[in-house]
Amino acid sequence: PVPGGGAVAALAGALAAALAAMVGRLTVGKRKYAEVETDMQALVVEAERLRQALTARIAEDNAAFEAVMAAYRLSKRTEEEKAARRAAIQAGLARAAEVPLATAQDAVAALELARTAAQVGNVNAITDAGTAAWLARAAVAGAALNVRINGVGLDDRARAGSWLAEVAELERRAEALVAEVQAIVEERGGLRP
Repeated sequence: PVPGGGAVAALAGALAAALAAMVGRLTVGKRKYAEVETDMQALVVEAERLRQALTARIAEDNAAFEAVMAAYRLSKRTEEEKAARRAAIQAGLARAAEVPLATAQDAVAALELARTAAQVGNVNAITDAGTAAWLARAAVAGAALNVRINGVGLDDRARAGSWLAEVAELERRAEALVAEVQAIVEERGGLRP
């Protein structure tokens, strides 16, 4: 049953970070972009960090999902077994929400790097920066769905509410960023009619 949506969201985020890094690498060392060389070098380092974190999160998400499924399969014949099963389900749901929440956070960070890449990166790779932004936006959306669905079953409503508020803010931020990147790509790339 894996990979699921959370793992695929992490993959989309990793791809977004990889594309942002690519634009940075295509900018570094070019005379035309000498004034942003240091910024692009830093962008590449951060994009690679995010790519690695998001790539690792694919396996984390798979493990979290499998833990939830295993918890639901636990015996519930006695009151003790029911209590242990309930506790395992709650722990599993919490982890299954925390992992995609981290994915959404990192995907927004990748989207911010895509914006920088679009703003000042090598114009010959402008559409790669745009593609990075859209992939990161998809990662945030997919991760948010997983946070929400796992939060629904969580008994700790305050904790779930906190996650839901954070993921809603991340989605708002991602939506604004992707619109900004799209406008930059169209302007710098000469794509407007």
